[in-house]
Amino acid sequence: MLWICRVAVFSLILGSVAVPVRAEDTFPNARQPSDDVELKYWLENMSLYHHYTLDEMQRATGLPKSEIKAALKRFELQERLTPERKPGDVLTVKPYPGGRHPRIGFLEGAIDPQRETKISVFAPWDPASYVVLDLPEAIWSNLGLTYLAHTHVPTIWTKQNLELDPLEWSRHQNGNLSLSRTLPNGIAFGTQVVPRTDSVLMEMWLKNGTDKPLSKLRVQNCAMLKKMDGFTQQDNENKLFRAPYAACRSVKGDHWVIMAWTPCFKAWGNTKCPCLHSDPIFPDCPPGETRRVRGWFSFYTGTDIEGELKRIDASGWQTASLKQQD
Repeated sequence: MLWICRVAVFSLILGSVAVPVRAEDTFPNARQPSDDVELKYWLENMSLYHHYTLDEMQRATGLPKSEIKAALKRFELQERLTPERKPGDVLTVKPYPGGRHPRIGFLEGAIDPQRETKISVFAPWDPASYVVLDLPEAIWSNLGLTYLAHTHVPTIWTKQNLELDPLEWSRHQNGNLSLSRTLPNGIAFGTQVVPRTDSVLMEMWLKNGTDKPLSKLRVQNCAMLKKMDGFTQQDNENKLFRAPYAACRSVKGDHWVIMAWTPCFKAWGNTKCPCLHSDPIFPDCPPGETRRVRGWFSFYTGTDIEGELKRIDASGWQTASLKQQD
């Protein structure tokens, strides 16, 4: 399921023969921006928000460092600071650029993570801290492992030597993000992300484009905490799992990260990553029909996590209507 990006070529001298060395051979998961508009967007994303090093920018784009430096200067990004989030602003949500592994540990379980399913949600109290949401990390069905957003255990496609084309999040004028993919057997799925001032509302859908019923449609949705200052301890002592909610407490105890999906199959956490999971399950899906699950993500400042979960429950997020895309 690796994507090989077609980017600029370099030269490697072997003896007296100049052998082309493609950037994709050196950076196999790189994605070269298609034009200056995309180049500026991704450099802003990486430099102003994710605070990437040049090495990380190169791994994300496959471009030579000299070109990246020149573009940063041309777009005047070296002099700019992260935009300040004002009271009443929606939470800052950005597509994850790739080029930096979103986990601390268990890296062998997520080789070459693909960026198209991942978004970053930045903490309102610290613009340098963010959670990477993988939406979805994996989809299981009665057919087996039907989708995986990195390389690890075989999927039904890798067993057939089929590679999936790379995708990107669609960025809408109203700040929403959306993504959809159709698999080789006709199953289609997608995710919609709606940032709000106090939360991020999410919806995932799956359409059965095959001629047989689908069942056991379990999804893994992951919230990775590597870049959240104060949330990176590799155990579950600072976590609360009460389906559909999975929550993590900061070291100081006065900040929380909360994720939920419904209907929820299981709430849990991988201590090595470290991460939170609230894994939904789609209802069984006959041919031609579509099923949906709903998601919630938020930050909380305070110590009354029980009261906060009750408040979230009472908000009606499980049935809230998401805004249409622009």
